[in-house]
Amino acid sequence: MLTTGLDCTCNCNLPFRIPLQGINFKANYQHMIPIQDRKPNILFILTDQQRRDSMSAYGNKWIKTPNLDKLANKSFVFENTYVTQPVCTPARASIMTGLYPYATGLQRNNIPLSRDIPTIGDMISSEYYNAHMGKWHLGDDMTAQHGFDKWEAVEDFQRIRTTRKEYRYQEAPYNQWLRDHGIDPPSMQVSYEGWVGVVELTEEQTQAGFLGHTASNFISDYPKGNHADQPWMLFVNFFEPHPPYTGPLNHLYNPKDVEVGPGFRKRPDSGSLVNRLRSDFYMSGGNNPLGTAGGDHHETSTEKGLRKLRAQYFANVTLVDNQIGKIFNSLEKSGQAENTIIVFTSEHGEMAGDHGMLEKRSLYEEASNVPLLIYVPWLNSNDQQRINGSVGQVDLVPTLLDLSGSDIPKHLEGKSLVPVLRGDEDLSHNDVFIQWNGMGDRNLGSPEINRMVSIPWRGVVTGDRWKLNLSPGDQCELYDLNSDPYELDNLFNIQEHRDRIREMSARIRIWQDETGDDMPLPAV
Repeated sequence: MLTTGLDCTCNCNLPFRIPLQGINFKANYQHMIPIQDRKPNILFILTDQQRRDSMSAYGNKWIKTPNLDKLANKSFVFENTYVTQPVCTPARASIMTGLYPYATGLQRNNIPLSRDIPTIGDMISSEYYNAHMGKWHLGDDMTAQHGFDKWEAVEDFQRIRTTRKEYRYQEAPYNQWLRDHGIDPPSMQVSYEGWVGVVELTEEQTQAGFLGHTASNFISDYPKGNHADQPWMLFVNFFEPHPPYTGPLNHLYNPKDVEVGPGFRKRPDSGSLVNRLRSDFYMSGGNNPLGTAGGDHHETSTEKGLRKLRAQYFANVTLVDNQIGKIFNSLEKSGQAENTIIVFTSEHGEMAGDHGMLEKRSLYEEASNVPLLIYVPWLNSNDQQRINGSVGQVDLVPTLLDLSGSDIPKHLEGKSLVPVLRGDEDLSHNDVFIQWNGMGDRNLGSPEINRMVSIPWRGVVTGDRWKLNLSPGDQCELYDLNSDPYELDNLFNIQEHRDRIREMSARIRIWQDETGDDMPLPAV
Protein backbone atom coordinates (compact mmCIF):
# COMPACT_ATOMS: atom_id res chain seq x y z
CA MET A 1 0.00 0.00 0.00
CA LEU A 2 1.40 3.35 -1.01
CA THR A 3 0.97 6.19 1.46
CA THR A 4 2.14 9.67 2.19
CA GLY A 5 3.48 10.58 5.53
CA LEU A 6 6.66 9.06 6.91
CA ASP A 7 6.46 5.38 6.10
CA CYS A 8 8.90 3.47 8.24
CA THR A 9 9.79 -0.18 8.60
CA CYS A 10 11.42 -1.77 11.60
CA ASN A 11 13.31 -5.04 11.75
CA CYS A 12 10.09 -6.95 12.42
CA ASN A 13 8.87 -5.89 8.99
CA LEU A 14 5.73 -4.27 10.33
CA PRO A 15 5.18 -0.98 8.53
CA PHE A 16 3.91 1.89 10.59
CA ARG A 17 2.83 5.36 9.65
CA ILE A 18 3.49 8.62 11.42
CA PRO A 19 0.33 10.74 11.19
CA LEU A 20 0.60 13.86 9.07
CA GLN A 21 -1.51 16.03 11.32
CA GLY A 22 0.52 18.61 13.13
CA ILE A 23 3.78 17.90 11.30
CA ASN A 24 5.38 20.83 9.55
CA PHE A 25 7.36 19.20 6.76
CA LYS A 26 10.50 20.91 5.62
CA ALA A 27 13.30 20.34 3.15
CA ASN A 28 12.52 17.43 0.79
CA TYR A 29 9.24 16.64 2.49
CA GLN A 30 7.76 20.08 2.12
CA HIS A 31 5.90 19.23 -1.09
CA MET A 32 4.00 16.34 0.42
CA ILE A 33 1.21 18.19 2.26
CA PRO A 34 0.09 21.80 2.61
CA ILE A 35 1.81 23.74 5.40
CA GLN A 36 -1.25 25.09 7.16
CA ASP A 37 -3.36 24.79 10.25
CA ARG A 38 -6.03 22.48 8.89
CA LYS A 39 -6.52 19.76 6.35
CA PRO A 40 -7.55 20.55 2.77
CA ASN A 41 -11.13 20.63 1.60
CA ILE A 42 -12.13 18.04 -1.02
CA LEU A 43 -14.50 18.79 -3.91
CA PHE A 44 -15.40 15.62 -5.83
CA ILE A 45 -17.46 16.14 -9.00
CA LEU A 46 -18.95 13.02 -10.58
CA THR A 47 -20.95 12.95 -13.80
CA ASP A 48 -22.99 10.07 -15.17
CA GLN A 49 -22.15 8.50 -18.53
CA GLN A 50 -19.47 10.95 -19.74
CA ARG A 51 -16.95 9.37 -22.10
CA ARG A 52 -13.29 10.30 -22.24
CA ASP A 53 -13.36 12.21 -25.54
CA SER A 54 -15.99 14.69 -24.38
CA MET A 55 -13.42 17.33 -23.36
CA SER A 56 -10.75 19.29 -25.15
CA ALA A 57 -8.19 17.92 -22.68
CA TYR A 58 -8.74 14.56 -24.37
CA GLY A 59 -8.67 15.77 -27.94
CA ASN A 60 -12.19 17.10 -28.56
CA LYS A 61 -11.67 20.36 -30.48
CA TRP A 62 -15.27 21.52 -30.89
CA ILE A 63 -17.18 20.84 -27.66
CA LYS A 64 -17.79 23.79 -25.32
CA THR A 65 -16.50 22.91 -21.83
CA PRO A 66 -14.66 26.08 -20.74
CA ASN A 67 -14.87 25.37 -17.02
CA LEU A 68 -13.54 21.83 -17.21
CA ASP A 69 -10.89 23.12 -19.63
CA LYS A 70 -9.81 25.68 -17.03
CA LEU A 71 -9.53 22.96 -14.41
CA ALA A 72 -7.64 20.64 -16.77
CA ASN A 73 -5.15 23.40 -17.62
CA LYS A 74 -3.86 23.42 -14.04
CA SER A 75 -4.46 19.80 -13.00
CA PHE A 76 -3.11 16.31 -13.29
CA VAL A 77 -4.81 14.91 -16.40
CA PHE A 78 -4.86 11.12 -16.38
CA GLU A 79 -4.62 9.81 -19.93
CA ASN A 80 -6.57 6.59 -19.37
CA THR A 81 -8.90 6.01 -16.44
CA TYR A 82 -11.06 2.90 -16.31
CA VAL A 83 -14.26 2.18 -14.44
CA THR A 84 -14.49 -1.11 -12.55
CA GLN A 85 -17.73 -2.04 -14.32
CA PRO A 86 -19.48 0.02 -17.04
CA VAL A 87 -22.87 0.42 -15.38
CA CYS A 88 -24.05 2.94 -12.78
CA THR A 89 -24.45 1.22 -9.41
CA PRO A 90 -21.39 -1.08 -9.51
CA ALA A 91 -19.08 1.68 -10.79
CA ARG A 92 -20.41 4.24 -8.32
CA ALA A 93 -19.95 1.81 -5.43
CA SER A 94 -16.30 1.29 -6.40
CA ILE A 95 -15.70 5.05 -6.52
CA MET A 96 -17.15 5.41 -3.03
CA THR A 97 -15.61 2.33 -1.39
CA GLY A 98 -12.28 1.54 -3.10
CA LEU A 99 -13.56 -2.01 -3.79
CA TYR A 100 -14.41 -3.92 -6.96
CA PRO A 101 -18.07 -4.79 -7.65
CA TYR A 102 -17.44 -8.43 -6.85
CA ALA A 103 -16.39 -7.37 -3.34
CA THR A 104 -19.23 -4.90 -2.74
CA GLY A 105 -21.84 -7.34 -4.03
CA LEU A 106 -23.27 -4.61 -6.27
CA GLN A 107 -22.99 -6.33 -9.64
CA ARG A 108 -25.91 -4.61 -11.38
CA ASN A 109 -28.06 -1.50 -11.00
CA ASN A 110 -30.43 -0.71 -8.16
CA ILE A 111 -28.83 -2.81 -5.43
CA PRO A 112 -28.41 -1.06 -2.05
CA LEU A 113 -24.90 -0.81 -0.66
CA SER A 114 -24.71 -2.66 2.63
CA ARG A 115 -24.32 -0.38 5.62
CA ASP A 116 -21.55 -2.72 6.77
CA ILE A 117 -19.36 -1.64 3.82
CA PRO A 118 -17.66 1.70 4.59
CA THR A 119 -17.47 4.50 2.05
CA ILE A 120 -14.94 7.29 1.97
CA GLY A 121 -17.37 9.23 4.16
CA ASP A 122 -16.87 6.60 6.85
CA MET A 123 -13.11 6.28 6.34
CA ILE A 124 -11.90 9.86 6.08
CA SER A 125 -10.60 11.62 9.19
CA SER A 126 -13.33 12.54 11.68
CA GLU A 127 -12.20 16.16 11.38
CA TYR A 128 -14.12 16.43 8.09
CA TYR A 129 -17.66 17.63 7.59
CA ASN A 130 -19.00 15.51 4.74
CA ALA A 131 -21.73 16.47 2.26
CA HIS A 132 -23.33 14.46 -0.55
CA MET A 133 -25.50 16.05 -3.26
CA GLY A 134 -27.21 14.51 -6.24
CA LYS A 135 -27.40 10.99 -7.57
CA TRP A 136 -26.62 8.26 -5.03
CA HIS A 137 -28.03 5.12 -6.67
CA LEU A 138 -26.78 2.91 -3.84
CA GLY A 139 -30.03 2.58 -1.89
CA ASP A 140 -31.73 4.72 0.77
CA ASP A 141 -31.52 7.72 -1.53
CA MET A 142 -33.37 10.06 0.83
CA THR A 143 -31.29 9.64 3.99
CA ALA A 144 -27.81 10.76 5.03
CA GLN A 145 -25.68 7.67 5.50
CA HIS A 146 -22.25 6.12 5.18
CA GLY A 147 -20.48 8.92 7.05
CA PHE A 148 -22.13 11.89 5.30
CA ASP A 149 -23.41 14.72 7.49
CA LYS A 150 -25.34 16.72 4.87
CA TRP A 151 -27.52 15.11 2.19
CA GLU A 152 -29.32 16.64 -0.80
CA ALA A 153 -31.33 14.01 -2.68
CA VAL A 154 -32.63 14.15 -6.24
CA GLU A 155 -33.92 10.65 -7.04
CA ASP A 156 -37.56 10.25 -6.08
CA PHE A 157 -38.04 7.28 -8.39
CA GLN A 158 -35.07 5.29 -7.12
CA ARG A 159 -36.06 5.60 -3.50
CA ILE A 160 -39.31 3.75 -4.13
CA ARG A 161 -37.20 0.72 -4.92
CA THR A 162 -34.44 0.86 -2.36
CA THR A 163 -35.17 3.36 0.44
CA ARG A 164 -36.45 2.23 3.82
CA LYS A 165 -40.23 2.33 4.07
CA GLU A 166 -40.40 5.20 6.54
CA TYR A 167 -38.63 7.54 4.08
CA ARG A 168 -40.09 6.43 0.75
CA TYR A 169 -42.74 9.11 0.49
CA GLN A 170 -40.68 12.03 1.71
CA GLU A 171 -40.23 14.39 -1.23
CA ALA A 172 -36.69 14.92 -2.48
CA PRO A 173 -35.20 18.44 -2.33
CA TYR A 174 -34.99 18.47 -6.13
CA ASN A 175 -38.75 18.07 -6.45
CA GLN A 176 -39.18 20.91 -3.98
CA TRP A 177 -36.81 22.93 -6.17
CA LEU A 178 -39.04 22.28 -9.20
CA ARG A 179 -42.14 23.45 -7.34
CA ASP A 180 -40.31 26.64 -6.32
CA HIS A 181 -39.62 27.24 -10.02
CA GLY A 182 -43.19 26.69 -11.16
CA ILE A 183 -42.80 23.10 -12.40
CA ASP A 184 -45.02 20.20 -11.37
CA PRO A 185 -42.48 17.44 -10.60
CA PRO A 186 -42.84 13.86 -11.82
CA SER A 187 -44.69 11.39 -9.66
CA MET A 188 -42.70 9.09 -7.46
CA GLN A 189 -43.55 6.26 -9.88
CA VAL A 190 -41.81 7.96 -12.84
CA SER A 191 -38.05 8.20 -13.30
CA TYR A 192 -36.39 11.51 -14.09
CA GLU A 193 -34.99 10.05 -17.30
CA GLY A 194 -38.48 9.10 -18.45
CA TRP A 195 -40.00 12.46 -17.51
CA VAL A 196 -37.42 15.04 -18.48
CA GLY A 197 -37.98 14.64 -22.23
CA VAL A 198 -41.69 15.47 -22.13
CA VAL A 199 -41.28 18.84 -20.37
CA GLU A 200 -39.35 21.91 -21.38
CA LEU A 201 -36.93 22.68 -18.59
CA THR A 202 -34.58 25.63 -18.42
CA GLU A 203 -30.99 24.97 -17.39
CA GLU A 204 -31.82 26.14 -13.90
CA GLN A 205 -34.68 23.64 -13.59
CA THR A 206 -32.67 20.55 -14.51
CA GLN A 207 -31.02 18.36 -11.91
CA ALA A 208 -27.73 19.87 -13.05
CA GLY A 209 -29.10 23.35 -12.36
CA PHE A 210 -30.29 22.32 -8.91
CA LEU A 211 -26.88 20.87 -8.05
CA GLY A 212 -25.00 23.87 -9.41
CA HIS A 213 -27.07 26.15 -7.19
CA THR A 214 -27.03 23.93 -4.09
CA ALA A 215 -23.31 23.13 -4.20
CA SER A 216 -22.41 26.77 -4.84
CA ASN A 217 -24.40 27.89 -1.83
CA PHE A 218 -22.84 25.20 0.35
CA ILE A 219 -19.34 26.41 -0.54
CA SER A 220 -20.15 30.12 -0.24
CA ASP A 221 -21.92 29.76 3.10
CA TYR A 222 -19.53 27.29 4.70
CA PRO A 223 -17.03 29.82 6.17
CA LYS A 224 -19.93 31.50 7.96
CA GLY A 225 -21.64 28.33 9.19
CA ASN A 226 -21.55 26.16 12.29
CA HIS A 227 -18.79 23.94 10.91
CA ALA A 228 -16.47 26.65 9.66
CA ASP A 229 -13.63 25.33 11.83
CA GLN A 230 -13.72 21.95 10.02
CA PRO A 231 -12.42 21.00 6.59
CA TRP A 232 -15.17 19.81 4.26
CA MET A 233 -15.57 17.02 1.71
CA LEU A 234 -18.30 17.63 -0.85
CA PHE A 235 -19.50 15.07 -3.41
CA VAL A 236 -21.50 16.63 -6.26
CA ASN A 237 -23.08 13.87 -8.35
CA PHE A 238 -24.65 14.98 -11.63
CA PHE A 239 -27.21 12.86 -13.50
CA GLU A 240 -26.31 14.35 -16.85
CA PRO A 241 -25.22 13.52 -19.58
CA HIS A 242 -27.09 10.27 -18.90
CA PRO A 243 -29.93 9.45 -21.35
CA PRO A 244 -32.55 10.29 -22.56
CA TYR A 245 -30.16 12.42 -24.63
CA THR A 246 -32.34 15.51 -24.44
CA GLY A 247 -32.46 18.79 -22.56
CA PRO A 248 -32.54 22.60 -22.78
CA LEU A 249 -29.41 22.74 -24.98
CA ASN A 250 -30.74 20.29 -27.59
CA HIS A 251 -29.88 22.62 -30.47
CA LEU A 252 -26.46 23.74 -29.29
CA TYR A 253 -24.58 21.53 -31.74
CA ASN A 254 -25.41 20.83 -35.36
CA PRO A 255 -25.58 17.04 -35.85
CA LYS A 256 -23.92 17.41 -39.25
CA ASP A 257 -20.86 19.01 -37.63
CA VAL A 258 -20.42 16.53 -34.77
CA GLU A 259 -17.18 14.61 -35.22
CA VAL A 260 -17.31 10.83 -35.40
CA GLY A 261 -14.54 8.26 -35.47
CA PRO A 262 -13.95 5.19 -37.65
CA GLY A 263 -16.04 3.02 -35.32
CA PHE A 264 -19.22 5.09 -35.72
CA ARG A 265 -22.11 2.87 -36.90
CA LYS A 266 -19.60 0.10 -37.63
CA ARG A 267 -20.75 -3.39 -36.64
CA PRO A 268 -18.07 -5.19 -34.56
CA ASP A 269 -17.84 -8.19 -36.89
CA SER A 270 -14.70 -9.58 -35.30
CA GLY A 271 -15.80 -8.92 -31.73
CA SER A 272 -17.90 -10.81 -29.22
CA LEU A 273 -21.33 -12.18 -30.07
CA VAL A 274 -23.02 -10.05 -27.42
CA ASN A 275 -21.63 -6.87 -28.97
CA ARG A 276 -22.65 -7.97 -32.46
CA LEU A 277 -26.18 -8.67 -31.25
CA ARG A 278 -26.41 -5.36 -29.41
CA SER A 279 -25.14 -3.53 -32.48
CA ASP A 280 -27.74 -5.24 -34.66
CA PHE A 281 -30.45 -4.32 -32.17
CA TYR A 282 -29.64 -0.62 -32.06
CA MET A 283 -28.78 -0.29 -35.74
CA SER A 284 -32.14 -1.79 -36.67
CA GLY A 285 -33.92 0.88 -34.64
CA GLY A 286 -34.46 -1.30 -31.61
CA ASN A 287 -36.88 0.07 -29.06
CA ASN A 288 -34.25 1.28 -26.62
CA PRO A 289 -36.14 2.50 -23.54
CA LEU A 290 -33.62 5.29 -22.99
CA GLY A 291 -32.97 6.35 -26.56
CA THR A 292 -36.66 7.01 -27.08
CA ALA A 293 -37.60 8.16 -23.57
CA GLY A 294 -39.51 11.36 -23.21
CA GLY A 295 -40.89 11.27 -26.71
CA ASP A 296 -37.65 12.56 -28.23
CA HIS A 297 -37.32 9.69 -30.65
CA HIS A 298 -33.95 8.98 -32.21
CA GLU A 299 -33.87 6.97 -35.40
CA THR A 300 -30.97 4.77 -34.40
CA SER A 301 -31.21 2.90 -37.69
CA THR A 302 -30.02 5.96 -39.64
CA GLU A 303 -26.87 8.04 -39.57
CA LYS A 304 -29.00 11.19 -39.28
CA GLY A 305 -30.77 9.87 -36.19
CA LEU A 306 -27.59 8.72 -34.47
CA ARG A 307 -25.90 12.06 -35.23
CA LYS A 308 -28.82 13.87 -33.61
CA LEU A 309 -28.56 11.63 -30.55
CA ARG A 310 -24.81 12.20 -30.39
CA ALA A 311 -25.17 15.99 -30.70
CA GLN A 312 -27.69 16.12 -27.86
CA TYR A 313 -25.54 13.86 -25.72
CA PHE A 314 -22.58 16.23 -26.04
CA ALA A 315 -24.91 19.19 -25.41
CA ASN A 316 -25.68 17.69 -22.00
CA VAL A 317 -21.95 17.60 -21.28
CA THR A 318 -21.92 21.36 -21.88
CA LEU A 319 -24.99 21.71 -19.64
CA VAL A 320 -23.05 20.12 -16.78
CA ASP A 321 -19.98 22.25 -17.52
CA ASN A 322 -22.08 25.42 -17.14
CA GLN A 323 -23.11 24.37 -13.64
CA ILE A 324 -19.60 23.31 -12.70
CA GLY A 325 -18.56 26.85 -13.56
CA LYS A 326 -20.94 28.18 -10.89
CA ILE A 327 -19.38 25.86 -8.32
CA PHE A 328 -15.86 26.95 -9.25
CA ASN A 329 -16.88 30.62 -9.00
CA SER A 330 -18.15 30.07 -5.47
CA LEU A 331 -14.93 28.36 -4.55
CA GLU A 332 -12.84 31.27 -5.84
CA LYS A 333 -15.01 34.07 -4.43
CA SER A 334 -15.15 32.46 -0.98
CA GLY A 335 -11.35 32.31 -0.78
CA GLN A 336 -11.27 28.52 -0.37
CA ALA A 337 -9.77 27.51 -3.72
CA GLU A 338 -6.17 27.54 -2.48
CA ASN A 339 -6.97 24.89 0.10
CA THR A 340 -9.31 22.65 -1.90
CA ILE A 341 -8.48 19.43 -3.72
CA ILE A 342 -10.68 19.01 -6.81
CA VAL A 343 -11.43 15.67 -8.47
CA PHE A 344 -13.49 15.33 -11.63
CA THR A 345 -14.48 12.04 -13.24
CA SER A 346 -17.49 10.06 -14.51
CA GLU A 347 -18.91 6.71 -13.44
CA HIS A 348 -18.79 5.26 -17.00
CA GLY A 349 -18.92 6.34 -20.63
CA GLU A 350 -21.41 6.18 -23.50
CA MET A 351 -21.19 4.35 -26.84
CA ALA A 352 -23.15 7.11 -28.68
CA GLY A 353 -23.33 5.12 -31.90
CA ASP A 354 -19.78 3.77 -31.93
CA HIS A 355 -19.69 0.08 -32.90
CA GLY A 356 -23.36 0.64 -33.72
CA MET A 357 -24.23 0.67 -30.01
CA LEU A 358 -25.77 2.94 -27.37
CA GLU A 359 -25.44 3.28 -23.61
CA LYS A 360 -22.74 1.44 -21.65
CA ARG A 361 -22.54 -2.25 -20.53
CA SER A 362 -19.54 -2.91 -22.73
CA LEU A 363 -15.80 -3.15 -22.15
CA TYR A 364 -15.16 -0.99 -25.23
CA GLU A 365 -13.14 2.15 -24.55
CA GLU A 366 -16.12 4.43 -25.22
CA ALA A 367 -17.99 2.89 -22.27
CA SER A 368 -15.16 2.03 -19.88
CA ASN A 369 -12.57 4.84 -20.33
CA VAL A 370 -13.53 8.13 -18.67
CA PRO A 371 -11.97 11.52 -17.84
CA LEU A 372 -10.03 12.01 -14.61
CA LEU A 373 -8.71 15.37 -13.44
CA ILE A 374 -7.10 15.83 -10.04
CA TYR A 375 -6.08 19.25 -8.75
CA VAL A 376 -3.96 19.40 -5.60
CA PRO A 377 -3.08 23.00 -4.62
CA TRP A 378 0.31 22.19 -3.13
CA LEU A 379 1.35 19.87 -5.95
CA ASN A 380 -0.06 21.66 -8.99
CA SER A 381 1.23 24.91 -10.41
CA ASN A 382 -0.68 26.67 -13.16
CA ASP A 383 0.56 24.14 -15.70
CA GLN A 384 -1.21 20.99 -16.82
CA GLN A 385 0.57 17.76 -15.93
CA ARG A 386 -0.38 14.71 -17.98
CA ILE A 387 -0.13 11.28 -16.38
CA ASN A 388 0.58 8.60 -18.96
CA GLY A 389 -0.49 5.00 -18.49
CA SER A 390 -3.72 3.65 -17.04
CA VAL A 391 -5.44 3.78 -13.65
CA GLY A 392 -8.64 2.36 -12.21
CA GLN A 393 -11.27 4.29 -10.26
CA VAL A 394 -10.82 1.83 -7.42
CA ASP A 395 -7.69 3.88 -6.63
CA LEU A 396 -9.58 7.11 -5.90
CA VAL A 397 -10.58 6.40 -2.29
CA PRO A 398 -7.06 5.53 -1.07
CA THR A 399 -5.68 8.51 -2.99
CA LEU A 400 -8.03 10.97 -1.29
CA LEU A 401 -7.47 9.40 2.11
CA ASP A 402 -3.74 9.77 1.52
CA LEU A 403 -3.99 13.41 0.43
CA SER A 404 -6.13 14.25 3.45
CA GLY A 405 -3.74 12.62 5.91
CA SER A 406 -6.32 9.97 6.84
CA ASP A 407 -5.49 6.36 7.58
CA ILE A 408 -5.81 3.98 4.63
CA PRO A 409 -7.64 0.78 5.67
CA LYS A 410 -5.95 -2.45 4.68
CA HIS A 411 -9.13 -3.93 3.16
CA LEU A 412 -9.11 -1.51 0.19
CA GLU A 413 -8.43 -3.08 -3.20
CA GLY A 414 -7.12 0.10 -4.78
CA LYS A 415 -3.83 1.87 -4.08
CA SER A 416 -2.92 5.49 -3.49
CA LEU A 417 -1.83 7.46 -6.54
CA VAL A 418 -0.01 10.07 -4.44
CA PRO A 419 3.46 8.69 -5.34
CA VAL A 420 2.47 9.12 -9.00
CA LEU A 421 1.28 12.68 -8.36
CA ARG A 422 4.57 13.49 -6.63
CA GLY A 423 6.53 12.08 -9.57
CA ASP A 424 8.12 9.34 -7.48
CA GLU A 425 6.45 6.57 -9.50
CA ASP A 426 4.91 6.16 -12.94
CA LEU A 427 2.21 3.93 -14.42
CA SER A 428 4.28 2.22 -17.09
CA HIS A 429 3.74 -1.21 -15.52
CA ASN A 430 0.30 -0.62 -14.03
CA ASP A 431 -2.42 -3.10 -14.98
CA VAL A 432 -6.08 -2.08 -14.78
CA PHE A 433 -8.89 -4.60 -14.37
CA ILE A 434 -12.46 -4.25 -15.62
CA GLN A 435 -15.39 -6.54 -15.05
CA TRP A 436 -18.90 -7.24 -16.21
CA ASN A 437 -20.83 -9.45 -13.88
CA GLY A 438 -23.46 -10.75 -16.23
CA MET A 439 -26.49 -9.11 -14.74
CA GLY A 440 -28.21 -6.99 -17.30
CA ASP A 441 -31.08 -4.70 -16.33
CA ARG A 442 -32.23 -3.82 -19.85
CA ASN A 443 -34.63 -5.84 -21.96
CA LEU A 444 -33.04 -5.62 -25.40
CA GLY A 445 -35.88 -7.23 -27.21
CA SER A 446 -34.99 -10.89 -27.62
CA PRO A 447 -34.15 -13.83 -25.37
CA GLU A 448 -30.92 -14.39 -27.31
CA ILE A 449 -29.52 -10.92 -26.59
CA ASN A 450 -30.66 -10.99 -22.98
CA ARG A 451 -28.99 -14.37 -22.44
CA MET A 452 -25.73 -13.12 -23.89
CA VAL A 453 -25.82 -9.96 -21.77
CA SER A 454 -26.08 -12.19 -18.69
CA ILE A 455 -22.68 -13.82 -19.35
CA PRO A 456 -19.84 -12.39 -17.19
CA TRP A 457 -16.54 -10.93 -18.42
CA ARG A 458 -13.15 -10.06 -16.96
CA GLY A 459 -10.75 -7.69 -18.69
CA VAL A 460 -7.26 -6.28 -18.22
CA VAL A 461 -5.52 -3.28 -19.78
CA THR A 462 -1.77 -3.70 -19.39
CA GLY A 463 0.83 -1.02 -18.93
CA ASP A 464 1.88 -1.37 -22.57
CA ARG A 465 -1.72 -0.70 -23.71
CA TRP A 466 -3.01 -4.10 -24.71
CA LYS A 467 -6.53 -5.12 -23.69
CA LEU A 468 -7.72 -8.69 -23.14
CA ASN A 469 -11.42 -9.44 -22.48
CA LEU A 470 -12.26 -12.98 -21.36
CA SER A 471 -15.66 -14.64 -21.06
CA PRO A 472 -16.52 -18.31 -20.43
CA GLY A 473 -19.44 -18.17 -22.88
CA ASP A 474 -18.56 -15.82 -25.73
CA GLN A 475 -15.92 -14.88 -28.28
CA CYS A 476 -12.99 -13.46 -26.30
CA GLU A 477 -11.23 -10.29 -27.44
CA LEU A 478 -7.68 -8.95 -27.71
CA TYR A 479 -6.94 -5.40 -28.84
CA ASP A 480 -3.70 -3.51 -29.39
CA LEU A 481 -4.76 -0.07 -28.16
CA ASN A 482 -1.54 1.45 -29.46
CA SER A 483 -2.24 0.75 -33.13
CA ASP A 484 -5.99 0.17 -32.86
CA PRO A 485 -7.39 2.67 -30.31
CA TYR A 486 -10.93 2.29 -31.70
CA GLU A 487 -10.86 -1.51 -31.15
CA LEU A 488 -11.83 -2.43 -34.70
CA ASP A 489 -9.60 -5.49 -35.09
CA ASN A 490 -10.01 -8.36 -32.60
CA LEU A 491 -6.69 -10.24 -32.55
CA PHE A 492 -7.70 -13.02 -30.16
CA ASN A 493 -7.67 -15.78 -32.78
CA ILE A 494 -4.34 -14.76 -34.33
CA GLN A 495 -1.81 -17.48 -33.56
CA GLU A 496 1.17 -15.17 -33.10
CA HIS A 497 -0.52 -13.60 -30.06
CA ARG A 498 -1.09 -16.85 -28.11
CA ASP A 499 1.78 -16.27 -25.70
CA ARG A 500 0.64 -12.73 -25.01
CA ILE A 501 -2.90 -13.94 -24.38
CA ARG A 502 -1.71 -16.59 -21.92
CA GLU A 503 0.45 -14.08 -20.08
CA MET A 504 -2.35 -11.50 -19.85
CA SER A 505 -4.79 -14.18 -18.77
CA ALA A 506 -2.39 -15.08 -15.95
CA ARG A 507 -2.49 -11.46 -14.78
CA ILE A 508 -6.28 -11.60 -14.57
CA ARG A 509 -6.11 -14.87 -12.59
CA ILE A 510 -3.58 -13.43 -10.15
CA TRP A 511 -5.81 -10.38 -9.66
CA GLN A 512 -8.79 -12.67 -9.10
CA ASP A 513 -6.87 -14.59 -6.47
CA GLU A 514 -5.87 -11.37 -4.70
CA THR A 515 -9.42 -10.02 -4.63
CA GLY A 516 -11.32 -13.25 -4.00
CA ASP A 517 -13.02 -13.17 -7.37
CA ASP A 518 -13.94 -16.75 -8.30
CA MET A 519 -15.57 -16.17 -11.70
CA PRO A 520 -14.36 -19.00 -13.97
CA LEU A 521 -12.22 -18.00 -16.94
CA PRO A 522 -11.91 -19.89 -20.20
CA ALA A 523 -8.78 -21.89 -20.91
CA VAL A 524 -6.48 -20.02 -23.29
